[in-house]
Amino acid sequence: MPVMNTDTLPVAEQGTPATPESPSRKTSRRVGRSGRSRTMLALNVVSILLGIGVWWSLALAGFQFPTPPEVVSAAVKLLADGTLQTDVLASLGRVLAGFLIGSVAAILVGFLMGWYATARALFEPWVQFFRTIPPLAILPLVLVLMGIGETPKIFVIILAAFLACVISTFQGVVSVDRTLINAAQVLGARDGAIFLRVVVPASTPFILVGMRVGLGSAWATLVAAELLAAQEGLGHRMQTAQLYYDLPTIFVGIVCIGVLGLIMDRLLLLAGNKLTGWQERR
Repeated sequence: MPVMNTDTLPVAEQGTPATPESPSRKTSRRVGRSGRSRTMLALNVVSILLGIGVWWSLALAGFQFPTPPEVVSAAVKLLADGTLQTDVLASLGRVLAGFLIGSVAAILVGFLMGWYATARALFEPWVQFFRTIPPLAILPLVLVLMGIGETPKIFVIILAAFLACVISTFQGVVSVDRTLINAAQVLGARDGAIFLRVVVPASTPFILVGMRVGLGSAWATLVAAELLAAQEGLGHRMQTAQLYYDLPTIFVGIVCIGVLGLIMDRLLLLAGNKLTGWQERR
């Protein structure tokens, strides 16, 4: 077995313990991160204010937009009679149910496709086939087969979230560094342990990206489903307002959907940062 010549190696590589990071350096790093977070938050606030300013300017310039005070007034009226709360809860419940079921199914199928060649051969043609068909194109068929209750709305949301997440999960499994798997095998780990301790953590970032995409698809599909067949929900409220040319109410629905989607995305991103804290950050 060849012996490594350590004369030409740096001191740290010859076995000399690395100098521990000083408390002052750790403090400065925390302060630096805190400063960057405050800067990003300030930029977010500035961006939101600029966006509202542009919106207000376009409304005053003659575009057929309601002004922000008109939208706030419409939202207050909807809140006062309980309509907005009912619509938000209805839409949020449909999105959460469809998104969670679709994401869990996508993760399971993606893991099977990535880990077993037989499962990949069985599932991949169907996944690729349905990925080319927008879930909204299936909605008329679903309405005919399932009626106009909650089931068809949740089903198309499940399909949208599933198709957005399954390929990302599959790609995460097949992208796992083979060196990690070989090292685990050398150490005597069985397939189950390798899958749980190597493949799942390494593919988690891919899964989270797919879930974030699936969340956006779920909201887009929900609104279209509520436009076609619903008695309550933000999409239904926007469609009803369209019949009466009630632009402020339409904008209330748009803002609510955007805010809810943003909050859910931020929560998903926060959970992702906790789950992938082992990753090197840049």
